[in-house]
Amino acid sequence: MYKKMKLADTIRVAPDLLGGDVKTNVKAALKDKLEGRIDKALGAIVAVTEIDKIGEGHILVGDGAVYYDVTFEAIVFVPVIQEVIEGEVVETVDFGAFISIGAMDGLLHVSQITDDFMSYDGKNGRLVSKGGGRSLSEGDRVRARIVAVSINEREPRESKIGLTMRQHSLGKIEWIEEAKKPKAEKAE
Repeated sequence: MYKKMKLADTIRVAPDLLGGDVKTNVKAALKDKLEGRIDKALGAIVAVTEIDKIGEGHILVGDGAVYYDVTFEAIVFVPVIQEVIEGEVVETVDFGAFISIGAMDGLLHVSQITDDFMSYDGKNGRLVSKGGGRSLSEGDRVRARIVAVSINEREPRESKIGLTMRQHSLGKIEWIEEAKKPKAEKAE
């Protein structure tokens, strides 16, 4: 879930950025420090959008930079358990598929794709069902539910988001559209 949040932080503006507009320099320093960072409490900080208030600058002895207390607005991605998301398959592997859900990727384990058994077709780089003739490959759009979230601040690449599509109205978008069609259209 994307959220617009009002946050506060102390930001260091390096000496080479001290010329010119303070607001522009503080925003540049905030973007450099925070955008792309993952925080356990906040989620993934996607973008710093607006500077609300810049406090008085402070200089520390031995450091030529200026430190400002700043209140600002940011767009943050927070994965929430039970949230239904739509995303794109970015990679298929023998144990499942990685789904891009915005600022992060989630793992859709093979056991959570359908009720049917899925196997990996390495030659074609896709997951194929044994009985239903369904497949999942890179570039497919899917709707899934978040079932597990484990955020790792120190190693953001180690963060894990678990997904499932084994519930009603979830799955590959084509499968969902096909299920909506009346039975007479399906028989044709």
